[in-house]
Amino acid sequence: MRTSRFAAATTLLALAVAACGGASPAGKGGDSAAFEITKDTAPARGAVDTVTWSLYAEPQSLDYAYAFDYHPNTVLANVCEQLMRITPDLKVEPGLAAAAANPDPKRWVYTIRDGVKFHDGSALTADDVVASMRRHMDPKVGSYWVSVYQNVDKIEKTGPMEVTVHLKKPDQLFNEEMGTSAGTIESAASLAKEGYGTPDVGVDCTGPFSFESWQKGQSITFKKFADYWDMTLEPKVNTLKMVFIPDPAARVNALLAGEVDGGYLLPPPGFAKLRTATNGALYFGPNTTAVSLIPTDLKGTLGDVKVRRALSMALDRDGIIKAAAGGAGTPAKAPGAIGAWGIAPDAAKEYYAELPALTRDVAGAKKLVEEAGASGKKVVIATSTLSPDISVIANAVQSAGQAIGLKVELKAVAPEAYTALFSDPKAREGIDLVMTIWYDSTPDPLEFYGILRTGDFSNYGGYSNPEYDALVDEANAQADPAARAATVAKLQEIAVRDVVWIPLYEPPHTMFLNKRLTGAPTSISQLVYPWAARLGSAG
Repeated sequence: MRTSRFAAATTLLALAVAACGGASPAGKGGDSAAFEITKDTAPARGAVDTVTWSLYAEPQSLDYAYAFDYHPNTVLANVCEQLMRITPDLKVEPGLAAAAANPDPKRWVYTIRDGVKFHDGSALTADDVVASMRRHMDPKVGSYWVSVYQNVDKIEKTGPMEVTVHLKKPDQLFNEEMGTSAGTIESAASLAKEGYGTPDVGVDCTGPFSFESWQKGQSITFKKFADYWDMTLEPKVNTLKMVFIPDPAARVNALLAGEVDGGYLLPPPGFAKLRTATNGALYFGPNTTAVSLIPTDLKGTLGDVKVRRALSMALDRDGIIKAAAGGAGTPAKAPGAIGAWGIAPDAAKEYYAELPALTRDVAGAKKLVEEAGASGKKVVIATSTLSPDISVIANAVQSAGQAIGLKVELKAVAPEAYTALFSDPKAREGIDLVMTIWYDSTPDPLEFYGILRTGDFSNYGGYSNPEYDALVDEANAQADPAARAATVAKLQEIAVRDVVWIPLYEPPHTMFLNKRLTGAPTSISQLVYPWAARLGSAG
């Protein structure tokens, strides 16, 4: 998959809100919908011995090939590193590759950085890079990042510290994706161990923190890596303990009580308490995320674009934001978030402004349904007790659909099975709509719009448009970011016109940080950037 985490559509519904813009912390008190974006926190002033961080769920594995959701990536961002590095301001720079070259459109050549050590003390080599990358192409591994490698012909060692990736066709996005888990480099020796990524074996990477222990169901502990190569990110924390607190109320209470020092992706019901906390501050940061509805069966009732457009027109987005996100939200105009346009943020505003506003028009929507001959036809949307927000949105869709003549049914899906809707086509059988939270890991909007091409794993509805596919290839061959963004803008227009996904709203990234600490980035970059290495004393 070349895009954001499919499992994020599950447990994070209760965590999403939408942003308004600005540039200061989330302040104290006031209306929970009135907040501004803080792009960063002040640099740390000194070292601290121990930091305890909260996660909303326990990772199933620390294998980078399956790190396709918020909680495993929040962990691995501090432990493992990638060939490229995506920074807190959503820029792509060299990482474990000291240099990346594109000598011709079908080759990426990576010069591997000298002097880097794995946590076991062994030196990073080109062999480790080749072994780590090839795993994504191995069907036996079943990597969740396989789509990143779909244009790759072969990966080979071409020098003692050089690796060359040969492509079937030009792929500019490939290099940016090397800043995600798709570009993570592990020790080849550790990858050969049975049980790699489990509590018993752990991982052997090059990041600023090394794996120490994993208490199943409780926490994972990491230690500062004394031989870390990047002195600009030398950790100021000796011990980093990540604790699993799945209950939203318990998580908020632990932050307020000082039992944990911080956490990302916080539950909106707790915002009021967190904003008035005396022991820390709630921050809203830059994000690349949008909440949408995915039509998963374009051969059924939603196969007619008029019906998809009608359902979109009938939705009460303001009501959804109020009920699902406590009133703090911005209705989306496209399924790809405007915050994901890091390669051309100013141009993105112009492209976004040209899109039609998704205003509510029930009468017009009902007329479209009638024109499509779909009155009385059935639409099934998945719902789950996994999060109350899932049912809030499902109920809103049911109400909107019935108001325009559709027969909308809710299909309950067990919490543990909801993630399968995004990974197993059989799990989606009999379902027409699934709600998702979708984020990009790179600053390139092509990461999202590329998944809507014919045959992509994450093209869940089977949308197929030759014009669209050709534009995806055109964008991927354009090395100039401005030119690529202009082509992606055409893709965005088509995706909106054809209502491939139905956008709802855009959330900011959230973080609470105890006042004794500072330095952590507030943006969604924390999923790929070693955020804990910047943590330290505020005084």
